[in-house]
Parts: sequence; C-alpha cells; structure tokens
Amino acid sequence: MSANPIIQLTNVGKSYGNISALRDVSLTVRQGEVTCILGDNGAGKSTLISIIAGLITHDTGTYAVDGKAMHFNSPRQALDLGISAVYQTLALVPLLSVWRNFYLGSELMTGIPPFRRLDVKKMQATAADELSRMGINIPDLEQPIGTLSGGQRQVVAIARAVHFGARVLILDEPTAALGVTQSGIVLRFIATAARDQGVGVIFITHNPHHAYMVGDHFMVLSRGEVETDTARANLSLEDLMFHMAGGAGLNALQHELNRNEVRVS
Repeated sequence: MSANPIIQLTNVGKSYGNISALRDVSLTVRQGEVTCILGDNGAGKSTLISIIAGLITHDTGTYAVDGKAMHFNSPRQALDLGISAVYQTLALVPLLSVWRNFYLGSELMTGIPPFRRLDVKKMQATAADELSRMGINIPDLEQPIGTLSGGQRQVVAIARAVHFGARVLILDEPTAALGVTQSGIVLRFIATAARDQGVGVIFITHNPHHAYMVGDHFMVLSRGEVETDTARANLSLEDLMFHMAGGAGLNALQHELNRNEVRVS
C-alpha cells in the first residue's frame, strides 16, 4: 500500500451565498484503500464528491493530487489525473451491447482516413478479457446492457473506469437501489478493485453495514462538517451506526428525554 496519498483535502469548504455546504473537511485517499463517506441527506456528501470529481470548485482550503495543489475547472481535468466518478445513473445506454457500453465514448478505430471504422473485434476481445480478469462473468457481451441486473451494470461501469486508468474511483451510492444479492456483487467488486487493482476507492453510502464490510477508513458528515473521521481499527460497526444516527446529538436527545421522564414521574 502506498504511503503517499493520491488525494489530500485539507480544511476544504464550499459556500453558496450565505449557505455553507461544506466546512473544514480534510480527507486522505490512498492507493488500495476504500474510504467510506457516510451521512444523511444534506450532510454534504454530494458537495464533497463534486469537488473531488471536478464538477465544482472549492472556496477554501487545499485540494492536492499527488502532492500538487489543484483547482479543477471541469471533470475532464480530474479524469486526466485518474480521478473517475461512477454515479447512480451510470452513463450507460440500455439498448447497446455490453461491449459497446464498455467503450462508450472511447471507441477504438481501425483503417486509414477517410475509411476509418470501429475496430469491433478488438473492442469485443478486450472487453471480454478485462471483464474476465476482474472476475465478471457475462457469457454474452452482445446482449443489451439493459438486460443485465442492476448489480452487474454497476460492476461493468466500475470495471470500465478502472480499465481506462482510474487511480481514484468515486462511487456514488452504488448499492442504494439494489437488493441483498446484487449489493453483494458490487461490494465484492469494490473490495477487489482496491485490493487487486490498487485503486483508491471513495465509497459514498447511507448504509453503515455496506460500508463496514469493505471500508478501510470512515468519514461521517453532518450538516457540512466532519462528525467523525477514523480508521477501521478504531471503529466497530456499532460505533459507526451510532455516529450515523447522530452521535453526540443523539446522546443529548437521550439525556433530555430521560430528564423529561424524571419530571413526569
């Protein structure tokens, strides 16, 4: 595992007018690690990953890639440095074949201009080899990708990003709309991408159980601020669920409820 971080955020913040969406967030992403970012709706998860992926710029703090401070103006700039995001929409075309979707937007060509054409055989063979190497078994890559299960589509999108050079893979709620079996397929592949491919994974989720199954490091956001930030060795699943449920705020509520019970009695 690399000692040097690929991505280092230090006290990053983002505001929209008088509304502070993110405040003093620090985050380190290393090769071969799965960093889980959790929090309820409005916690700041979307703002954070949008900054990392180059969709929006941060207002305060420092965002460094390989030790060099960055201020991205577009997702293309982040992608050129190997920072790739896979969103819930997946950017797949349901009626196109699996191999066509694997190369969507990055098609290989053959021949001499003006007679260039798609290099179908090479794309089919490469897609089959890459998916097989990453442990994905899809017998017929000619079938429309829309016929695959939700978990399989997620895995193809992740495998595509890894194949095209992702060093950091941002996964936005990949198991949110999946059942137990399909979630297992995606979680297994997340662990494989980090362990076997050496990719730094940022896993965004509402589900502490899913996070704890694959995570090496955990960050819980609450109203734009870091509620907790710790390595797996320092955190049990029960601890993670406690922080997700509100942490100190939950304790304060419990204390207040206990006081009310005493007054009533």
